[in-house]
Amino acid sequence: MKIARFLLIAVYIFASTVSNAQNNVAEEVAWVVGDQPIWKSEIEEQYNNMQYEKVAINGDPYCIIPEQMAIEKLYLHQADIDTVEVPEASVVAEVDARLNFYITQLGSKEKVEQYFRKSMPEMRESMVDMVRNSYRVRSVQQSLTKNIKATPSDVRKYFDKLPADSIPFVPMQVSVQILTLNPVIPRQEIEDVKARLRDFTDQVSKDPSKFSTLAILYSEDKESALRGGEIGFMGRGHLDPEYAAVAFNLNDPKKVSKIVESQYGYHIIQLIEKRGDRINTRHILLRPKVSDNDLMDAVNRLDSVRTDMVDNKKFTFEEAVAYMSQDKDTRNNRGVMVNQQTGTPMFEMSQLPQEVAKVVNNMAVGDVSKPFIMIDPKLNREVVAMVKLSNRMDGHKANIADDYQVIKDMYEDSCREKQLAEWLEKKIQDTYVRVEEGWRNCDFKHKGWIKEASSK
Repeated sequence: MKIARFLLIAVYIFASTVSNAQNNVAEEVAWVVGDQPIWKSEIEEQYNNMQYEKVAINGDPYCIIPEQMAIEKLYLHQADIDTVEVPEASVVAEVDARLNFYITQLGSKEKVEQYFRKSMPEMRESMVDMVRNSYRVRSVQQSLTKNIKATPSDVRKYFDKLPADSIPFVPMQVSVQILTLNPVIPRQEIEDVKARLRDFTDQVSKDPSKFSTLAILYSEDKESALRGGEIGFMGRGHLDPEYAAVAFNLNDPKKVSKIVESQYGYHIIQLIEKRGDRINTRHILLRPKVSDNDLMDAVNRLDSVRTDMVDNKKFTFEEAVAYMSQDKDTRNNRGVMVNQQTGTPMFEMSQLPQEVAKVVNNMAVGDVSKPFIMIDPKLNREVVAMVKLSNRMDGHKANIADDYQVIKDMYEDSCREKQLAEWLEKKIQDTYVRVEEGWRNCDFKHKGWIKEASSK
């Protein structure tokens, strides 16, 4: 054990004195965690990234950042023990999104490379590792805290002990019902879309590898288009039913499916791989274009419905939703919109689709809006909608009667934070850690980092 540790330290001492031949700047090891070094250059790079992304650093970055890196290494060691795996499609999708964000902000790939002093392939490689590691860390944290559950008694005791200045302010929240109508699309527009997809199919039949290129160039599913149309491994329950029915019947990766109509538009699909009850496919999505006249026809139709509902009292909003709404997520629930972040019908204004928030802002409880055009956030296409404001709760200091879920989340978060802190401190004690001179003068968040090398 003593010899192994001596060799390990010797390697780090040697590595930390190796000079960069181009700029003659010596690399430096700042920390050692287990058998993993944390290099000064890694800390500098992380600091630069955080500055670019405007991430607040409350304290000395040369204390905070290496400690965060050390904590990540402890979690990743546990992930190795637990053999945690990450869906590669999720990693690639997040990396693509980040790179596209940088390109949008800076204006071009060349400017991104210049800013970060790395080529795009080098950036992608390092970001893939970073994103994969973050997924693995979260998986370990979720596993460590999966048994935390709060009872009403726990929540009440927690709330009663909260100092007055720790009770959160809850912004105004609203509950909204929605009725949506899809504009009628002319048959010729649909036929034109199908003709384009048939042309793509003919091209892929001659060269199956061309599917990815066509998806990048033409697919209107922008997220998967960045990956050549690939959507990653999915089970039936995670796919549109019409899409899944066709995709799971594909057997030859060189062939293209028939044209599939789903709630998102029209697709052609190519099989990549099947794994039991999960499948990885790529697709090209095209959506028929909606003209201004088609939209106005739908607006006028809903306006007539609103007149019969509000002025003539022929039926209720809920009855109209059940009869004619084309929003699959809300039609069978009286039109009630559900906040996907909380699982409740209450939304802060910033959590609503922009067009809905703008309309609701000036409504009274019980009011039904005039029809308006909005972008369906799920389908990413224009629809016509009416909304009813069901409830409005003004901004206020949280209380147990109105904000039980908010307080319950706070309590469970505090339990998770405490449990993870206890796990980390034990992990620190059980792990070889060395913080080099010049990196020790810090007020670390966790105890036990500074250790003297054992002579045993």
